[in-house]
Amino acid sequence: MDKKTELASKLLDIGAVSLQPNDPFTWSSGLKAPIYCDNRLTLSFPALRTKIAEAYSDNIRAHFSEADIVAGTATAGIPHAALVADRLDMPMVYVRGKAKGHGKQNQIEGSVSAGQKAVVVEDLISTGGSAIDAAKALEAEGVEVLGIVAIFSYGLAIGERNLAEAELSLETLTDFDALIAASIHNGVIVEEDRDVLRTWQWDPETWESAMKADR
Repeated sequence: MDKKTELASKLLDIGAVSLQPNDPFTWSSGLKAPIYCDNRLTLSFPALRTKIAEAYSDNIRAHFSEADIVAGTATAGIPHAALVADRLDMPMVYVRGKAKGHGKQNQIEGSVSAGQKAVVVEDLISTGGSAIDAAKALEAEGVEVLGIVAIFSYGLAIGERNLAEAELSLETLTDFDALIAASIHNGVIVEEDRDVLRTWQWDPETWESAMKADR
């Protein structure tokens, strides 16, 4: 296995990513999906947590070497950003979904200065909305956002389109292709399920009705 497929396999092993092509999950949005991801579970497994922190760090060194600050998205990106910032010996901040309604009404927690160059640490990319919002908040303070790093992306067209429009590059530690490969290798799904997963990835909004029509 390559590194991306190996990490996908470990995420499957601990239940951080689950696949149910024939018994779909219901997301909080109400959308039906054959996949559910909760990368917060990785924090409960020290060896995997360390491996992910090292992979994030390597990724930042390789793709965003000019970064001088690490910015985590609230809330899932915060612990990963802290671990990465420690390894890279860099300042760390985190960005709330919106400014607090009390005190100094901060949206960014921590110290940032105009002219700094940041990399945004996220755990999961679907539409890209939370990472993009974090980048915009940093840019409003004069920080240059070099890009985003995440553990996993669903690889949805809407996410790719949103990131392109925001002119933000994305680097992930693993991806949908690696997940499918690991799932088949580990016997989580069978080869025939690949098309079901791909159909969902191409058009999540109409996937449920399309699956019903095929039955």
